[in-house]
Amino acid sequence: MRAFSVAASLSGLFALASSQAIVDGVATGTLGDAEIIYDNPVGVTYTATLLEKNTTSVRGYISGSAAPNGTGVIFTVEFYNFPSTELLPYIYHIHDQPVSSDGNCTTTKAHQDPYIRGEKPLCDPTQPQTCQVGDLSGKHGNITELSYSAQYYDLYASTKDGIGAFFGNRSIVVHAFNTTRLNCANFTLDTSGEQDVDVNIVSNATASASDGSASPTESDIPVFTGAASALSSMRLTSFAAVAGGLFGALLLA
Repeated sequence: MRAFSVAASLSGLFALASSQAIVDGVATGTLGDAEIIYDNPVGVTYTATLLEKNTTSVRGYISGSAAPNGTGVIFTVEFYNFPSTELLPYIYHIHDQPVSSDGNCTTTKAHQDPYIRGEKPLCDPTQPQTCQVGDLSGKHGNITELSYSAQYYDLYASTKDGIGAFFGNRSIVVHAFNTTRLNCANFTLDTSGEQDVDVNIVSNATASASDGSASPTESDIPVFTGAASALSSMRLTSFAAVAGGLFGALLLA
């Protein structure tokens, strides 16, 4: 009986480790809210152009460049040829892994999620810092027509290689609202030139997002490869210590 109790405690412990936090009724990641990225390399653009596949009509691209001040990323999106109004709204996300060489969109795995938030509950666009970094349509709006174009400013994405918010080595996946993956593409470094940017997007978004908090340093930003990553080493150490104690109790039982 004691062995079963310890095992149950271990199971609950590790379930807790993988869960999100709920603060004032709003979901946030196990590692907290997403951080604003202030030091993105200016002039660097990554673009993903949807694959030419005979299994889907959906086409288009998405590009992301650092804002002129290096804070956040400006995304330019154009998707079109969606198959039916019956599948509206369409959604799209940055996914953790690249598309495989055979064009299989399922190989991209889960959404980019360096703060380990999870997909449920759905993103609250009024509090984008609590959403998955890669949930672009959740933060900036679903696709509600058969053709879609937009340009918007995301404070939490990054063109800086080596941190969890970096999207340049990941992929974009376009879904029907029932989560069926319709098309996908890898982001690649775009050397064709910088995007045409509406500077009002940056100034307006910066003003509305300003909260007077200090800029995070690089050490404040978790370095993960995405949702498939484990907890931080500090959390792992803490949980390992507790787990070790439980195993010790089991041996003494």
